[in-house]
Amino acid sequence: MPLNFSTERKPLMSFSQAGLADIVLLLLIFFLLTSNFIPQFGIQVTLPRTQAASPTAGQYVSVAITSEGTFYVEQRQVSRDQLIPSIQDVLQGRNALVLRADEDAYVKDLADVASAARALNLRLLMATDQRLTSGVR
Repeated sequence: MPLNFSTERKPLMSFSQAGLADIVLLLLIFFLLTSNFIPQFGIQVTLPRTQAASPTAGQYVSVAITSEGTFYVEQRQVSRDQLIPSIQDVLQGRNALVLRADEDAYVKDLADVASAARALNLRLLMATDQRLTSGVR
């Protein structure tokens, strides 16, 4: 029986993309699982260092104070006298306020945010940095 080496047969022109779709799906899952889901805030403040920090469960309103005394409510710059109305605008049923104050912020600025939280009947949580270098700066 002779072997047929003729080129009359056409090569297979269809390509199954099922394997490629599986690879893409696995890569997508890998990158989703290994990516960082911690929210990154645009306002840069240096948080004070503490031994322990309580986790913030549920939804909250974010207020940031820079070292220059600039207030930000949910990433939007506001003046000191517009602090309460700005928090009310973004409240939407939330019952906590997380304060992200720079470690060089003035106590007066912290007191203004605390008094605004009290006026709006919100729990006040302060964001801190848990990493301690040597306990003393």
